Amino acid sequence: MTAAPPTEGVLVDRYGRVARDLRVSLTDKCNLRCTYCMPAEGLPWLAGPQLLGDDEIVRLVRVAVERLGVTEVRFTGGEPLIRPGLVKILTEVAALTPRPRISLTTNGIGLARLAPALRAAGLDRVNVSLDTLDRDRFTRLTRRDRLVDVLAGLAGAATAGLTPVKVNSVLMRGVNDDEAPALLRFALDHGYELRFIEQMPLDAQHGWDRASMVTADEILASLAGAYALTPDPAERGAAPAETWLVGGGPARVGVIASVTRPFCGDCDRTRLTADGQVRACLFATDESDLRGALRAGADDAELARRWQAAMRGKRAGHGIDDPAFLQPARPMSAIGG
Repeated sequence: MTAAPPTEGVLVDRYGRVARDLRVSLTDKCNLRCTYCMPAEGLPWLAGPQLLGDDEIVRLVRVAVERLGVTEVRFTGGEPLIRPGLVKILTEVAALTPRPRISLTTNGIGLARLAPALRAAGLDRVNVSLDTLDRDRFTRLTRRDRLVDVLAGLAGAATAGLTPVKVNSVLMRGVNDDEAPALLRFALDHGYELRFIEQMPLDAQHGWDRASMVTADEILASLAGAYALTPDPAERGAAPAETWLVGGGPARVGVIASVTRPFCGDCDRTRLTADGQVRACLFATDESDLRGALRAGADDAELARRWQAAMRGKRAGHGIDDPAFLQPARPMSAIGG
């Protein structure tokens, strides 16, 4: 990559990558306790005054959309469905001009009940996390007996028109690495789009071990034993998932191989944490504070300038293969996916 000069009106880094996809964490709290994410007792949650208010979130999203060229907004957590002001936030973001595409990543608990209201508020589609179809395994993995609720949430999202409904699955060695074909069969039967995600070093316990991670090659080998897969001829662009046609199509399955097949060179994402920090990369070890500037009275132009400055510092890649790689201090639940 060669360095590129700053560009007005967009979020461009030194390497010419333009961020048009904004990930916004609405809370660091979650109603599951997945073993690969956080301890059973949870984590020290952000205090109320540290969190951005509903109006502050909408204002920063507006700055990103109207002044910085963001065209896609994904709301994440923690678990975004537990944010009390979610419908209000969605309604106001959907009213922006130009209107961004709006999605949400959730564990699916409560989605069956909320899906119609979310759709009416302007949500376009959802990604639902589901790592196993076995109830006992789900309970051990998440420390909660809620598989039935997640499956109901998926069905409710499809009925409400939050499509395509995407399913995100993380396979873990010795835990659920035998379920890849079953998860794909489930997705095909219900019309969902499945994405397998390599487990990343973003756990609160800092116990991630690359040697025990289930790789993209292993996932594909497992699927190939049950399905005919061919590379998807469609242009991938900046999408994180590499996709394959199942049985010649049109159904597809994707793998997000952030570790073994990094796609940093095409990354088009910027992130805003629930406490108002800009993260140029999911694996960044530094953040830029927008909450402080916003509450100190900065106007939209100043907020945009600060956001641009934060993105210009984005590194060429996440550096997981570098011996000097440091896992971010914040876990995924506090960063937002």
